[in-house]
Amino acid sequence: MIDIHSFLLALGIGNIAFAVLMAGYTHGAAPSPGLRLWMWARFGIGMCQLLGWCRPFLDVPVLNGIEGAGWVLAVSLEVAAYCIFFGFERWRRVLLPMAALALAIVLAAGSAGAPVPYLTALVAAMVALFAAAMAWILLRPRRRASLLQRIIGLNDALFAVSVALWAASCLSSDVPLGQRTAQETAYLAGYLLMIVNGFGFLLLCKEKDDAEMARLATTDSLTGLPNRHAFLERAEHARQAALRQRQPLALAMMDIDHFKQINDRFGHATGDEALAVFAHTLRATLRAHETVGRLGGEEFAMVLPGTDLSGALQAAERLRLAVREATVITSGAAYTMTVSVGVVVLDPNETLGMALARADHALYAAKSGGRDRVEVGHPQQRRA
Repeated sequence: MIDIHSFLLALGIGNIAFAVLMAGYTHGAAPSPGLRLWMWARFGIGMCQLLGWCRPFLDVPVLNGIEGAGWVLAVSLEVAAYCIFFGFERWRRVLLPMAALALAIVLAAGSAGAPVPYLTALVAAMVALFAAAMAWILLRPRRRASLLQRIIGLNDALFAVSVALWAASCLSSDVPLGQRTAQETAYLAGYLLMIVNGFGFLLLCKEKDDAEMARLATTDSLTGLPNRHAFLERAEHARQAALRQRQPLALAMMDIDHFKQINDRFGHATGDEALAVFAHTLRATLRAHETVGRLGGEEFAMVLPGTDLSGALQAAERLRLAVREATVITSGAAYTMTVSVGVVVLDPNETLGMALARADHALYAAKSGGRDRVEVGHPQQRRA
């Protein structure tokens, strides 16, 4: 048997320590509402546990209701933190009414002088409900959860079951576990929850930050397309896959016509808008397995796996027509763009750089030939 009273003190200090650790982690970092809510939730849970430890010494009946209300607020904040962290858009419509109702019930029960076992059972049942909600957020079947998410979610589910059994034991003697055993089990599950969820949420935050850093390192911030480095890397992978599978691979270089005039006439903000509109048009016309990237300025490139010259010309022409129909909003009249495209099919014996050079020459020919057109690059010259 464990000393529950001392164990409660250890839990309170541990949760507050995690909140302080999280405050240090977030200091000077980019604002993260989910992270800050989780920090305050841990702090609130720790304070409730310290209040529960102090209650026998103080012998103030009103503290029972205050402690229960604190638990409801703290676990509601933790559920809200997970909702924000995982991008739930409409969580307020469900969580806020539930939290308000639970808070009202607990405060009403405490004000009415409900016996401690009944008030304890009520608060424990609500905590179990919110813990189950957290488990569902992390383990819901429609989302591909990482191993770390599954570990935290299973821990939340274990905690919810343990606390629910404790709540039932407070009201009935028919529960398989005795009240003392159920309480000890719930406290042990709470200790596991503190350790796993404390470090787990920190690791989730780091995992998310690392993924964001990787995205920023490979994505053009203006258009959302792969940047030059990322595009060349993906294009090289596509070239190697085409060689292994003995499939054709087409490459296209694209350039927005008269882009400098857009900047000079309407300003750089409109030029940025033109690039964003062009990128959106590119994504809308591409198939899922095709890759496009921004090489720099108004120059873009596209890789089309499994596509021969005829298919590449059709794709380029489809893109050219789509760009002509796109509209750029300016301070005056709307502006329509055109694009010039150079297309090649990679030779099995040439490098990606050589193919890009041929596509670039074809693009230059399209520019010289009047723009708003598609040109095919010259075949690779064979060495004798």
